[in-house]
Amino acid sequence: MRHVAVYVILILTLTAAMQARAEETLQSGLKALSAPLLGALDLLGTPYRMGGRRPETGLDCSGLVRYVYKQTHDIDLPHNARDISRLGEPVEPSELRPGDLVFFNTLGRPFSHVGIYKGEGKFVHASSRRDRKVTVSDMGNRYWAARFNGARRITLTSP
Repeated sequence: MRHVAVYVILILTLTAAMQARAEETLQSGLKALSAPLLGALDLLGTPYRMGGRRPETGLDCSGLVRYVYKQTHDIDLPHNARDISRLGEPVEPSELRPGDLVFFNTLGRPFSHVGIYKGEGKFVHASSRRDRKVTVSDMGNRYWAARFNGARRITLTSP
């Protein structure tokens, strides 16, 4: 009977340790997935600048995406929305997760604008239009919905 009690205690201890490790792994994974989005949200209000690559001098849409992925995961993305659209894995709109990249046709050509999906149908991007700054927009807005080209998920690594 004493051996049974020892085995039960050992099994309970191992189970608790495995559960704690699984929770830690999940939290680490969620943090990694959300890092680009959080980086982009930190840049809200940064002025728009065509060709901009740094927050200090202004960012364009691909400059924003490139900057946050470099800062959060040391991933070098191209400074061009169309080239970025060729990376990662395609994502169906119904499968979008925060941190996914969303693409739009804003210049009369596909994949000419990119942003980072925030969740709940919203995305963070450097707007060259009315706002002329890094802002959050609603993908359900008639303008954006009509111009949506697709989404991609970039494979993440830890810095």
